[in-house]
Amino acid sequence: MSNTVFVTRREHFNAAHKLWNPKWDAETNAKVFGKCANPNWHGHNYTLFVTVKGEPDADTGYCIDLKFLSDLIEERVLSLLDHKNLNIDVDFLQGKLTSAENVAIAIWHRLADAVKNEQRELYCVKLYETENNIVEYFG
Repeated sequence: MSNTVFVTRREHFNAAHKLWNPKWDAETNAKVFGKCANPNWHGHNYTLFVTVKGEPDADTGYCIDLKFLSDLIEERVLSLLDHKNLNIDVDFLQGKLTSAENVAIAIWHRLADAVKNEQRELYCVKLYETENNIVEYFG
């Protein structure tokens, strides 16, 4: 019988960005991205949920130590995204459209290998760009 559990850590960060495809003219960018193509950027108060799937350890009862997970998210994600311009300041987003979808995928890649061991793996990155716009990525 499986004892698989899903453990989730919630974090927050604030960041600015602009949705802009450099292959398009200003009119096309404005038509496709609307307010999100504002030449002077715009920002979001993001909420990030990182879910790990695994089996509880026999000695600790943990699938993953939440302090470890929190520290990992801080080091590999929040310290690089919080109060930054996603288009300019974040190396791992360079050359990408900074949609919530692409940000979630990039966060996954920043965390997956560090979370994985013989009893657990990253299951989902869920990113709330707004309370109404939410992206989930399952790798």
